[in-house]
Amino acid sequence: HLKLEESGGGLVEPGGSLRLSCTGSGLTLDNFAIGWFRQAPGKERQGISSIIVMSEVTRYADSVKGRFTISRDRAKNTVYLLMNSLKFEDTAVYYCAAGSWAYGLRPDDYEYWGQGTQVTVSS
Repeated sequence: HLKLEESGGGLVEPGGSLRLSCTGSGLTLDNFAIGWFRQAPGKERQGISSIIVMSEVTRYADSVKGRFTISRDRAKNTVYLLMNSLKFEDTAVYYCAAGSWAYGLRPDDYEYWGQGTQVTVSS
């Protein structure tokens, strides 16, 4: 059974940090590009970062560039998203996804999705 599981979400104050994890079960993340997406209430799902696991080529949306960092630990079959300098507008459900042929930040390019983890930025 192929599965992605996100963890690490929570409540944080503006300016704070969180690290999200995306772990593969039944699939080796080495063979994929992994993307992080988020969806706020009433808004479309937005691609924010991706990594081609084998080559470590990364991409970022302009809205998170310089604040978020994507990385991978191949031994743990896990991809991370370190989020610094969080803002109110970063509040959303965050999803990770795996795509065999994906490169960028289009949700349609990704085949496997996790269930999501809530990130709330509030004072």
